Amino acid sequence: MAEKIQNTVLDVRGEKCPYPFIRTKWQMDKMESGDILKVITDDSEAPYNIDAWTKKSGDEIKELEMEGSIFIIYLKKN
Repeated sequence: MAEKIQNTVLDVRGEKCPYPFIRTKWQMDKMESGDILKVITDDSEAPYNIDAWTKKSGDEIKELEMEGSIFIIYLKKN
């Protein structure tokens, strides 16, 4: 993803799944098609849960980064 332009940032560091996933889903439900959500989490299960959910929702993970123990996930609302 050449550009990392997010419409919304969701910082769920310190929360353990299922909460990062649930909060991500709630935020995505409020967004418009084409919007980008940046999720910041330190829960190693969150990227897997979010990825599994996007396969059903039609939304997509545009990029996943790791900075130490922090995961940064860019999601696009479809």
